[in-house]
Amino acid sequence: MALHFIRRGAVRSGQRVLIYGASGAVGTAAVQLAKALGTEVTGVCSTANLELVRSLGAERVIDYTKEDSPGGRFNLVLDAVGLRKTSRLKEACRDALVPGGKYASVDRGLPWMTASRLLVLRELVEAGKLKPVIDRRYPLEHVAEAHRYVEQGHKRGNVVITVAREAGDG
Repeated sequence: MALHFIRRGAVRSGQRVLIYGASGAVGTAAVQLAKALGTEVTGVCSTANLELVRSLGAERVIDYTKEDSPGGRFNLVLDAVGLRKTSRLKEACRDALVPGGKYASVDRGLPWMTASRLLVLRELVEAGKLKPVIDRRYPLEHVAEAHRYVEQGHKRGNVVITVAREAGDG
């Protein structure tokens, strides 16, 4: 999803990208992808996740629990949280586009994964420029517990469901 929305923003090296929800599943990938394209990244997240987002490559990190302004203009504002959550800062971010800048939300439009995009992701992973952020792992039999955890809305990166192979499966 992150690659789809970063591509939709048509950003180029040297441009400025703001990712609202930079510590979630889409956000952690988007920060890394935007950095790989050579953009200047500003991430928005909670106090608890500031260092995580910095470690992914964001030059600037904004704590949405304390700030009301993004403090600049951006070529792309990516809402990686979705339209169901809002704040004064989120509204200010939406309005912080340069002329001709783009706003993208994970709630607008379905991503289309192509073989070429999968190859791009593979190359970035192999080059060490894209690393998955895993918050927790749950075995398949605890999928309901995993859903409850995700629905709390404070996970960092991804939650993984592991599927054990049966003995004899090759």
